[in-house]
Parts: sequence; C-alpha cells; structure tokens
Amino acid sequence: MIRTLMTGTLWAPALALAAAALRLWVDRRSQGRLSAMLPLFMVLPLAYAVERPLALSAVEGVLLAGLVVAILARDRRDLLQSECALKLAWVLGGSLALSLAGGELLAFVTGSRINAEQWAVLALGVVPADLWNVALPLSLLAGLVMLGGAPFHFWPADLFQGGRTWAAPLAAAAIQIAGAAWLVHRLDGIGSLPGGRAATGGLLSVACGVALLVGAATLVQQRRPERRVGTLASLQGALALAILIASSADPPAQWLERWAAHLALSLTSAALLARFLPVAGDRIGRAGVLFSRHPLTGLAGLIGYFSLAGVPGTPGAWLWLETARALAATRHFGLLALLALAWVVAFSAAMRQWREAAGVPGEPLPEGSPVPWPARIALWLAGPGVLALGFAWVFGRS
Repeated sequence: MIRTLMTGTLWAPALALAAAALRLWVDRRSQGRLSAMLPLFMVLPLAYAVERPLALSAVEGVLLAGLVVAILARDRRDLLQSECALKLAWVLGGSLALSLAGGELLAFVTGSRINAEQWAVLALGVVPADLWNVALPLSLLAGLVMLGGAPFHFWPADLFQGGRTWAAPLAAAAIQIAGAAWLVHRLDGIGSLPGGRAATGGLLSVACGVALLVGAATLVQQRRPERRVGTLASLQGALALAILIASSADPPAQWLERWAAHLALSLTSAALLARFLPVAGDRIGRAGVLFSRHPLTGLAGLIGYFSLAGVPGTPGAWLWLETARALAATRHFGLLALLALAWVVAFSAAMRQWREAAGVPGEPLPEGSPVPWPARIALWLAGPGVLALGFAWVFGRS
C-alpha cells in the first residue's frame, strides 16, 4: 500500500478521473440531468489499467483497445471522433491480429503457451530458426503499435485532436500502458534464449530509434496544441521502449509504475490546457482567453505539458534522466544520442508552447468569463497533481 501511494498508481488515476468528470460536466451541463454524466463510467476500466500497469494481460489489453474504439464511435455525428475510431480500429485491430497469429505460431511449434517452456524448446534447436525468427517479432507488433511510437505515432495525435477531452487522456494512457505490459509479458525470460534476445533486441532498438527520431521531427512541425500533446505522448511510449531495451533481463517495475501514473496525469493536464490554446501561426498573437484572464490557472495547466517534455524540475525529467542513465549503463550510445536529441526538441517545443500561450500584449478581451470554473478546477487538480507525483517519488526514495 505504501509503495502504491509513493508511485502514484492509485491516486494519480483518481485525480485524472476527477478532472475528466469536471470536463464532462462542462460538456453536458446544458442537459441538466444526472444521466448526462453516465459516460464517465466508460473510462473507469481505463483508470484501472493505470492502477495496475504490469498486471495487465493480453486479453485485457485487447478489451481496453476495443473499449476506446467504442467510446470514440458512439457519437456518429462527430466526424473527427468517427475518423479517429476508424483509424484506431484498423491499426490496433490489424496489429493485434498479427501478434496473436505470431503467438499462436510460437505455441504451435513449441507445444506450450508458457514463455519459459517456449524459450527452453527453442534453445534445443529442434525448431527451424527461420520459423520462430518470424513468429517472435510478429508477437511483439501489437505492443509496439500500442506504445504509439513512429511510424504509428499518428494515432495518439489523432486521438487528442478528435477525441473528447474527458476521455482522450486516459484512453491514450491505457493503450500505451497495455502496450508496455504486452512487451514485458512477451519478453519475460527471453534471456535464456540468446538467439531470441539478440533478434528482439535488434528489432526493439530500431523501433525505439525510429520512434525518437521521427517523433522529434514531427513535434517540430506540429502547429495544433492537441497534436503536440499527442506527439509528446508518443515520445513517452519511446521512453518506455528504451527502458525495456536497457533492462531486458529484469524489467524495472518501479520505473514502469511511475511512468504509468505520470502518463495518465500529465496527459490529462496537457489535454485540458490544449483546448484553450491558440493554433500556432507565423507570428505570435495575443494571449488566449485562459492566459489573459486566468494566468495562474494557465501556468498550472502547463505543468503537465512541461513534465511530458522533461523540463527540469518536473517528475517527467526524472523519467527522461533515468532512461538516459540506463541506456548509458548498457552501452546503447546510439539510442542515447537520439534520446538526447528528442529531449532537446521536446524542451524547445514546451518553451515555444509557453511563449505562444502567453502571447503578446493586445487589446483587452470583452467582458465575460468563457473559461468555465469546472475546467479551471480540473486544471488545478491535474497540473499540481503532477508535481505531487514528484514529491511522492522523492519521499518514496528516502
């Protein structure tokens, strides 16, 4: 229980749910009925995934992906949501089908579904190497897609642009956490099969390098705040992949638990903020309504955005630094260089977003308060909640 409190896997998704409830109330308050809040129950399983990241099974990962698609597809009149649901359905559905086929092929040729027994049979050399060298990478594909790294980095950006703010952050976090759990369970004990470890290590290293490099290049080009948040989420998936590569023999449970809690809460904060930020143009305009009328609330919302980018002083910076240390300790210097490049780009993007949000002095906005108070409370829950994660981690180490 103490460990759960210190990592934040229990109270971080609770804060994210509270912020989601406030944002949903803003969207549905015109209906004036308690039943308007019922969609919140659909995201409860997504928060459950954050609470137990390493215990998610493959079946639960499939069900979570199906739930996210169902949430997006429920309102057929919303074209952006429907388009996002279709994209998620084909990319997640196709990758899950291929991975399940790869897993079934491994089970068929080894006669077992238990990882340790599969590696032991393959180590005997009785199964043609060409056969399992195809089946093993296929079985990892779903995990790579769900983590959201390039070339599959389009789905997090689409989800944050097209999905509802009350559902998109937890949906993206749950899918990415399910992807990390998929890879952890699929690679469990593979150290006993040297050939398999070499094959998967090369594949994951290439996937991680592409995710970092393309993610950084994409972040430079993004203009919409929601898509920037989605691209930062894909870089968080690349971080999880990098830590798995650097510690394949013993996946770091504490790092992954902290990453999951941080991912859910910081994405919630950044997504809530993004709805009140202007689209970037050739020139910086005046501040939006949030930073004009509620600058402290805007700064509170920026905390999650800064943490995703690894700005020093935020909990996210610890995740970036620990990943860099792990890569350096295991002599993955190529990935370390790409990680450093991605961090510099993410940091620059965070500073640019702050500058665009603050804007330049201009004429005062008309009277009124178009930023609802529940949305402001949600920002104060999620943003400072990210900082609370950092304090919990510090006290957990002492």
